[in-house]
Amino acid sequence: MERTCARAVEIGLPAVAFTEHADYITWSVTASDFDEHVLPLISSDGTLTPPELDLTGYLESLQRCRDRFPDLRIISGVELGEPHWHSDVVARLLDAGQFDRVLGSLHSLPIGQHLFEMPELYRRRPANDVVGEYLAEIPRLIASSDSFAVLAHIEYPVAYWPERAGPFDPKSFEDDFRHALRVLAGSGRALEVNTKVPIHPEVVGWWREEGGQSVTFGSDAHDPTLLAHGFAEAAAMVEAYGFRPSSHPYDYWRR
Repeated sequence: MERTCARAVEIGLPAVAFTEHADYITWSVTASDFDEHVLPLISSDGTLTPPELDLTGYLESLQRCRDRFPDLRIISGVELGEPHWHSDVVARLLDAGQFDRVLGSLHSLPIGQHLFEMPELYRRRPANDVVGEYLAEIPRLIASSDSFAVLAHIEYPVAYWPERAGPFDPKSFEDDFRHALRVLAGSGRALEVNTKVPIHPEVVGWWREEGGQSVTFGSDAHDPTLLAHGFAEAAAMVEAYGFRPSSHPYDYWRR
C-alpha cells in the first residue's frame, strides 16, 4: 500500500482507492493458470479457497498510509466477489469495514455442482457460451444484491478470451451487454471503466444509451508501477460519450 501511495504522489494523482478483494467461494482450478504466490492456496483436490480478508490488517495499513501521505486522499474500499451468493457474510463485512467505495464483481460461473473461474471455463465451454452466460448472470447479481455501488469489470471474460475463437467482437454480444447495462442503470449504480481489461468503447456508448448516469475508473493495479495506467485514454474515451468529471474528478464521472 505504501509503495502504491508513493507512486500516486510521484505521478500526481490526487487520490487512490484500495478495493481489496473479498471472495467467499471455492473454485475448481488448474494450477498452471495462477502465479506462484497463489499455488499454496490450491488444495490437493484441485480447488482454491481464497483467504478471508484480514480487515484489521487492511484498516491498519490504510491508516499508516494516511498518516504518511496526508496530502493524498486515500479511499477505503472492497471488491465483493459474487455478493448475491453471500449476502449474510457480505453484510457483516460491510458493517465492520464502513468502506468508502464498494464494488461488486463476478468472477466465476457454475458447471454442474462446481464453480469455475476464467480461463478454466473456456476449457469446458464454448467461448461464446461463457461470455453469454457471464453477461446473463450480471443482471441477477444486480437484482439480488444492493451491497455495492459500482459494477466492476463487466468485460472480465475478455481478458481470457481464447485465441482459437478469433478476435473478440463486442457487437456479437450487444443484446446481452445492453440488457446487463440496462438493469445496472435502472439500479442507479455506476459502471467501472477498468483499464487492465480495456473496455470496448461500444460498451460505454451502450451504457449511455441504456440510461447509465455515471462511470468510475479502476486500473486494477496489483503492482504500484501499473497504477492509473491507461487513465488518460479512458478519460478521453468516456468524455467523447458525454461523461464529465464531477467536482471531485477522482470520484464518479457523470453525464
